[in-house]
Amino acid sequence: MTKTVLVTGGAGFIGSHLIPKLLADGFQVRVLDSLSPQIHGAVARNLEWLEDDGIEFIRGDVTRRTDWERALLDVDAIVHLAAETGTGQSMYEIARYNDVNSQGTALMFDVLGKMNTHRVTRVVLSSSRSIYGEGAYVHPVSGARVYPGARSAEQLRQEQWEPVCPQTGVALQLVATQESDLIQPASIYAATKYAQEDLVRIGCQSMGIGFAMLRLQNVYGERQSLNNPYTGILSIFSTKIRRDSELPLFEDGKESRDFVHVEDVTDALLAALTVAQAPDAAINVGSGVATSVRAVAEELTRAFGKSPNVVVTGQFRIGDIRHNYADISRLQSLLGVTPKVSLADGLQRFAAWVSSQPLPEDQLEKANQELRERKLMN
Repeated sequence: MTKTVLVTGGAGFIGSHLIPKLLADGFQVRVLDSLSPQIHGAVARNLEWLEDDGIEFIRGDVTRRTDWERALLDVDAIVHLAAETGTGQSMYEIARYNDVNSQGTALMFDVLGKMNTHRVTRVVLSSSRSIYGEGAYVHPVSGARVYPGARSAEQLRQEQWEPVCPQTGVALQLVATQESDLIQPASIYAATKYAQEDLVRIGCQSMGIGFAMLRLQNVYGERQSLNNPYTGILSIFSTKIRRDSELPLFEDGKESRDFVHVEDVTDALLAALTVAQAPDAAINVGSGVATSVRAVAEELTRAFGKSPNVVVTGQFRIGDIRHNYADISRLQSLLGVTPKVSLADGLQRFAAWVSSQPLPEDQLEKANQELRERKLMN
């Protein structure tokens, strides 16, 4: 019998790359998605692929019980992608982020647990590297692993960008973050993603369902939303590049992230779903390489065939982290996945796709003004 996979949020960026792989692997796919205007625009476009054979589309919301009851009927596995995303916006849209991310996941298990029978044998959660807060560091003298807390507004106002040892004040050495490292969310978004992990772990263990929680780093690539000014730094930059505008860099531009292409992310999601033995664990998904925001801004500009035009603003947002990149050894050992798309190749692919799309409105200043009004940005 052909197995059916429910993909929540499946009409979005990651889902649009994952679902063709699921179909090619022989699965039937059911998609539950609200088609949020913040992600898809006021009128959702380019979704004809959802009409392909093997896909059943349900326009629904993870916060509604009746939608879950319909979506969970006769499915064998769940890939839970649906979530509100974006660090800055989460700091003032607190109830909405909690409702969609935390409560929506709780409702999934509540409905599943109250069904007379169900066939679900695996749940794969799209989690986030944000749950770690700052990444892992090593003390240069003692060699001890150190986990600095969130930087205060006062530290940021004084341009004390780099985390230091809380005890000695000495500068720390950045290292790859491991799944066993300290969890300390620095934003509401991160807190809701960690809540999702606990719900998946406990819910699945209590129901005898295998699971995997993939802690995604900064995912980018073709078909990511170009309309959402609250998340996706590369889509924000791409709009400014196409408009020949300056690229504003927060802090000193040296903050770093682990940029991972969506093809590598969906390979990991597919492996987590199909590997014979459920991992029943959290797994980092990234490139394993730290890249500064300045470097990626300049490389992206060159991918569009233009000269970099970056400006360091010294601005900052409360809840942002300084550095984080993934230790991907567990990704390789448990799922057999090694990222294949280099940043240079991925940015070329992304720029080529963006250039084929309508030029979006530049909404970054509007989003930043909302943060300033709430004293979440200098």
